[in-house]
Amino acid sequence: MKCLVFVSLGVVGCVLLVPARADDLRRTERFLCSAGSVSACCDDGQCASGTAAELNIPQFVEVDLAAKRVSTTKASGLNRTTTIDGLTRKDGQIVLHGIESGRAYSIVVIESTGEMSAAIAAPGCSITAFGSCTPLQAAK
Repeated sequence: MKCLVFVSLGVVGCVLLVPARADDLRRTERFLCSAGSVSACCDDGQCASGTAAELNIPQFVEVDLAAKRVSTTKASGLNRTTTIDGLTRKDGQIVLHGIESGRAYSIVVIESTGEMSAAIAAPGCSITAFGSCTPLQAAK
């Protein structure tokens, strides 16, 4: 059950997120991501797959490229934010990565469709998620 404990902690709620319809993110600095398919495995052989809700991971995260941060939504009640340490926009992809509380994360988003793949690695466990992202209005 070490795996399920790790999953419940997540990085910024796993930075991820039920497949919503994906959108064009070219020229977008802020977007909302939702994970549809999530899997978690630990070195003790325990693995679990399901939705973000089933694995106790926040359903949505907000990504702000200009501010270089990923945050849970206000509605989640979790109030988690992590810094984006690396950000690259190249070949039609947005690639983000960082480290938070001993966990490393990477997120890849296809700009033209909003399709997302994400991974979180920590000693002994990893989480992968696939989902969709959609643009957010500019911050006020």
